[in-house]
Amino acid sequence: MIYVHVPFCKSFCTYCGFYSELCGRSEKAFDAYTDRICAEIGARREEIKASSEVDTLYFGGGTPSVLPPSCIRRIVEALPFPPGHNFREFTVEMNPDDVSPELITELRGIGANRISLGIQSFDDGILRWMNRRHTADAAVDAVKTIRACGIDNISIDLIFGLPQLEDGVWEKTLDKALELHPEHISAYQLSVEEGSALEKMIADGRFTEATQEQCRRQYDYLCASLRQAGYNHYEVSNFALPGREAVHNGAYWSRAAYVGLGPGAHSFDGAFRRSWNGEMEADGSWVSNSENLSATEVAEERLMLALRTASGLSQEAILAIIGPCAMQDALSKGLLVATSGNIRIPEDHFFVSDDIITSLLP
Repeated sequence: MIYVHVPFCKSFCTYCGFYSELCGRSEKAFDAYTDRICAEIGARREEIKASSEVDTLYFGGGTPSVLPPSCIRRIVEALPFPPGHNFREFTVEMNPDDVSPELITELRGIGANRISLGIQSFDDGILRWMNRRHTADAAVDAVKTIRACGIDNISIDLIFGLPQLEDGVWEKTLDKALELHPEHISAYQLSVEEGSALEKMIADGRFTEATQEQCRRQYDYLCASLRQAGYNHYEVSNFALPGREAVHNGAYWSRAAYVGLGPGAHSFDGAFRRSWNGEMEADGSWVSNSENLSATEVAEERLMLALRTASGLSQEAILAIIGPCAMQDALSKGLLVATSGNIRIPEDHFFVSDDIITSLLP
């Protein structure tokens, strides 16, 4: 399971706090970045091989779709796998305005079989506020282009919980999304990320967050609409047609081992050790750091990740972490339910799952 962080963007979105750098179409910068990724792969070959039990590759960012396909090909070919290796799931995140028949065809030729498209909204006014580069029509065209070029596994991202997002606009957004019939939908409530333009807008008094009532109303409508359309709500923010759940992200939630390559990427050995790369230095390099989790931290992390999913966690594991009194109390209040031998948060409580999980932790 491999994640490659592409730290380049043409512009910064209002809400985004992920690490990235503004870029033009500098082939020199892209080539230098690719050289360093390939060098990191060479230095971590054994670690990469050990993490390949979950056979996925994910290019995230930033905006991976600004990276020339030739650079993506070099990175893929540098990985310690036999020539022609086909990943079970090979995802590339893309912005709609970067999509073209030529680019999708090249990515397919490299092995990509899943596209994650950052649509966020089908309302042009909201897209402008977000500082997105595409329009609603361009997002629709992008999905159609990806389909026409032979990719049959498309995920789209949407954002709700903006104060200016009226319920009627949100309903139309979901209607448009369902017309496109993507295999997967990730829908996130707007959050204030450290270092984002949105954080500064709030600090300056230029933006007021949506009420919890509005956010809850829009989340409930999201859940009901996608359920009716045949999507499985398999994680708090993620919905998929049957059999199209994200393999890569699902492995994160089950604490599988993964290797993160590139500046800002994180890695995990599947047990206690986490490591992460720092941001890109002035010379284009990055430094790695690591930590070992305590047994208590491992247990709490296991609980937090599993209870965000529809699968939940086994009763034995829950009991070992929070004890019988806390579990029985949560079950009696309906905060947890027992299904198929596991304990989970019911869907109608997913919206407050963070609060429930926090209340359960010792």
